[in-house]
Amino acid sequence: MEKLVRGEISVEEAEGLLRLLSIEEVENIARVDVSREARKGVPEIVLAQGKSAKDVRKIVVRVLESQNRVIISRVTPGHAAALTRISTGEKAPKVEVHEKARVIVVRKSDTMISKTGGKIGVIAAGTSDIPVAEEAKVVAEEMGCQVLTAYDVGVAGIHRLFPPLKRMLDEGVDVLIVVAGMEGALPSIVTGLVDVPVIGLPTSTGYGLAGGGVGALISMLQTCSPSLSVVNIDNGVGAGATAALIANKASKRRER
Repeated sequence: MEKLVRGEISVEEAEGLLRLLSIEEVENIARVDVSREARKGVPEIVLAQGKSAKDVRKIVVRVLESQNRVIISRVTPGHAAALTRISTGEKAPKVEVHEKARVIVVRKSDTMISKTGGKIGVIAAGTSDIPVAEEAKVVAEEMGCQVLTAYDVGVAGIHRLFPPLKRMLDEGVDVLIVVAGMEGALPSIVTGLVDVPVIGLPTSTGYGLAGGGVGALISMLQTCSPSLSVVNIDNGVGAGATAALIANKASKRRER
């Protein structure tokens, strides 16, 4: 676009370059959408689960040729070891390991995240739900949001919920992510108490009939509390990205 403004290329040439830049192929193993962040505001996120450490490393290296950072979710120790080896030399990319979230962020050494002013609250019912909650938190922070958290405040001791929830509302959060497994009741309760959008995030914490998150998902979908939206089981990435889009839009409206 800068070349077009300077008159160095024609409109047709600019259109052709934009089309070429929209997708990068990686040795016939992946087609990376390198323009997603500019188009949607969501950075490139690579799911490591089911991919070899070697292939994930190749994908990350290719993305960094045209992007300033890439997020890798559901990493194993093998993935982490392969990605850490990228970080060698003075201008090597910086590798940030978020162990609880099972997420790694690889960014060019001079890349900084611009704060958007968006605010998100992440509430987790139990300690077992923290990894998924942290996944959502990392994604939202990478999209420029401030994230407040409160963990282990589920319905088994509902009195634990109110102080951190009040703090989040006092801080002016734009949206809440409520993470719960087992019977998944917490998002419905929170939705009935607040005047901001709530995203229910069911986790695979649970057992027996309708275990593995199915019970929590069905409970959230069957809620009678208006304004609760629900993502899939263990989908911290989806919850974090959606919440950040809402919060960033709200922040822009406040600025105007």
